[in-house]
Amino acid sequence: MGLILLLVVLFAAALFGTLFVFKQEEKKMKRYEEEGDTVEDQLRRSHEYETVSLKSNVSLQVAIYAVTIVLSLVVFAFYIF
Repeated sequence: MGLILLLVVLFAAALFGTLFVFKQEEKKMKRYEEEGDTVEDQLRRSHEYETVSLKSNVSLQVAIYAVTIVLSLVVFAFYIF
């Protein structure tokens, strides 16, 4: 029962991390809408997002899920032995 509870907590942490990243992106979009949005601004942000996203958002997501998977495997190994 303890293993299941720990895995549920790890899943919840991964879900929280994902929602946190989503909220950050949502705040950016609201800020852009408030400042006014032109086609040139959208194109510039699109190019910027393509370069920055791989460095920040993807790496953050990989870190969140890597930690979750590693901790799950550690708990599973502990359960087996």
